[in-house]
Amino acid sequence: MDYVLFDRLTELSTRFQPGGRTLMLGRQTFSIQSQYRQLYDQSLERCGIKASRFDFLQKDGYAETLMRKLGFGEMEVMDFSDYEGAQILHDLNIKPPKALEKQFDLIFDGGTIEHVFNTPVALEGVYRMLKPGGRFISANGLNGWYGHGMYQFNPELVWTFWKRACNCNVISCRAVPKDPLVGFDPVEFPDPAHTGVRLKLYNQIGPGRTYLYYEVEKTRQSHLPKYALQSDYETKWHGHDNAGATRFEEARS
Repeated sequence: MDYVLFDRLTELSTRFQPGGRTLMLGRQTFSIQSQYRQLYDQSLERCGIKASRFDFLQKDGYAETLMRKLGFGEMEVMDFSDYEGAQILHDLNIKPPKALEKQFDLIFDGGTIEHVFNTPVALEGVYRMLKPGGRFISANGLNGWYGHGMYQFNPELVWTFWKRACNCNVISCRAVPKDPLVGFDPVEFPDPAHTGVRLKLYNQIGPGRTYLYYEVEKTRQSHLPKYALQSDYETKWHGHDNAGATRFEEARS
């Protein structure tokens, strides 16, 4: 958990406080990056939180203290193995057990799903584990994470899967540079389906490590998808013979 994720979570804590169980995918660590040490306290001050950056550290280097003191509750940890002390052992490549469905008001992924081969199953599993009204917070690689995980992700995934396929609320979807001093600002991504063409991001995102950071909310009207298709292709396919349904055909039915 680096400075820019600390900053995002600090800001989130001013808008959202879960009331029930909370879950962390993979046990995240937290330490102070010395080159940005003053920025931590500036983030806290900007959000009206009367604390020092040191108040969020814990002796073993993990991040539960940070999450608890920001108001996100006593986070449980899910992992494939208990080698880092996870309480819930589960392979995200497969559907979660029924006992975990609709259990969590907050699920945080600080860079785990990019390491999971069966990403669609992992995302559907997160959806199943969220309660209606619960939020999923994700920060995975968008750019520059060469060789780090199995995948890097695009904002189209957020809008296609979470918004149009699952009917969840996308509260935020943005690029966040890992280095806050790199010279590139965070970029908020709109839904490309509004224009029917894919996003043009040239010169807006740097070549260095950049997160795709997003927040989504599951509602009582949300549902798992029958399909998930990229929006600009749906626009191009409209009016032609196709192998399956698109949102345009569904809108007419």
